[in-house]
Amino acid sequence: MTVTVADLLTKTAEELDALFAAAPRGDIPDGETKGTAIIAAGTSYSDEVAKLVELFAWQGKVFDAEHGFLRNYILPFGIKAIVAKVYYGQSWMDQKDSIVIDYSETSLVAARVRDEIRLVAPGLFLGKVYWGDKALMHFALEV
Repeated sequence: MTVTVADLLTKTAEELDALFAAAPRGDIPDGETKGTAIIAAGTSYSDEVAKLVELFAWQGKVFDAEHGFLRNYILPFGIKAIVAKVYYGQSWMDQKDSIVIDYSETSLVAARVRDEIRLVAPGLFLGKVYWGDKALMHFALEV
């Protein structure tokens, strides 16, 4: 069974963590990805919250795999901003291989943020967001 973004939006945080734990790392994406924030995991309004975030705050990421960095699409105008380093590393959740998106040296605004992504279906990554060392939320990236 192939997992879709719609499927991810119906899962609880615990179910998303289990899916993340079972997923392979995958290769660092290259180019534009469409993002979906999963903030209210497992609730009936997760989809509506994701749509609001997409409209007003965050639409996805643009990866440069060769150089190991990305920029986020943010704000209603889709501005490319908030740079991060991208590399393979161990997940803070389970110490397994994952793709790390590290803002600590590239952004004053997001210096305490770390994302980790793994491939859960062809063309679909599931991500975890950390603030400091605390898991904050999940997100999806469609390649």
